[in-house]
Amino acid sequence: MTGRSTVDEDPRHPLGGDRASTGRLGDRIFGGLATTSGILIVVLVTLVGVFLLWQAVPSLLKNEANFLLSREWSPSGANPRFGILELAWGTLITSVIAMIIAVPLGVAVALFITQYAPPWLSKPAASTIDLLAAVPSIVYGFWGLNIAGQYFQPVLSGIDGALGWLPVFEDQGTSAKSTLAFAGMILAIMILPIVTAISREVFAQVPTTHKEGALALGATRWEMIRVAVLPYGKPGVISAAMLGLGRALGETLAVLILLSTLSANADWSFSIFNGGSTFASRIAQGAGEFDTPQKTGAYIAAGLVLFVVTFVVNATARIVIDRRKAFTE
Repeated sequence: MTGRSTVDEDPRHPLGGDRASTGRLGDRIFGGLATTSGILIVVLVTLVGVFLLWQAVPSLLKNEANFLLSREWSPSGANPRFGILELAWGTLITSVIAMIIAVPLGVAVALFITQYAPPWLSKPAASTIDLLAAVPSIVYGFWGLNIAGQYFQPVLSGIDGALGWLPVFEDQGTSAKSTLAFAGMILAIMILPIVTAISREVFAQVPTTHKEGALALGATRWEMIRVAVLPYGKPGVISAAMLGLGRALGETLAVLILLSTLSANADWSFSIFNGGSTFASRIAQGAGEFDTPQKTGAYIAAGLVLFVVTFVVNATARIVIDRRKAFTE
């Protein structure tokens, strides 16, 4: 008895003979398709970057203002002047506010669903949070403008009363529902399902032996989460945060509906209680002005900056995650 079956020895049997070679062929086909898909994605992203650069450079060469430090936006005419200072600040501050709110809240919700909630509650709670991702961004914008915005005025007044001496919290007289701060809060609700869903899946994959070992050594539920669950899930939480940040950076309609755009002659400050624009909202607002190559190139130049920022954020997140994995292993 050699341990080999008739099926393995008979090359004419439908399950024998060529099974190994067929498996290797399938592996080669799958590997080739996976490699091709990866290369295709890299090529597409590269082509998008090249297209943005190609369209933006002619307008940038004609620009008579400092593109990085000016807040003027007059891309038409014989003497175009446009800059991204206001757009960069609006994009940055709304995204930071969204992350400050959404990441801790999303991680807390994920921990509750996976570590505290009983089975009869965890599944409905997870489904409810996931449903937030199905709501269109334009609905969030109108909801914030017509319903939630009125409740933000007391918050604005309270923060201004306590911290208004700081320029970043100074009340600029803008309607509370049209400020950068409120736009950031709406973005936090929009990215909450992303952060929660990914964090929930990561926490659910924590080995049971890790958790039971911590509990066996006398750890409380929170101590077990702190020493076993959170370290294991940290790379996943970072990935969730970066995906949420990408959504916040590129969100368009909700921000466009909420923010009050400042005129070129209006007083501008670094206050989060002021109006403003983001890269995405300014591009969407000016989409109807793409009637000349000069105007189009100016808006594409703003899009190019957003493209580069998003790429840098994702690349940085990948480096952090890889280092964290190497450290934990």
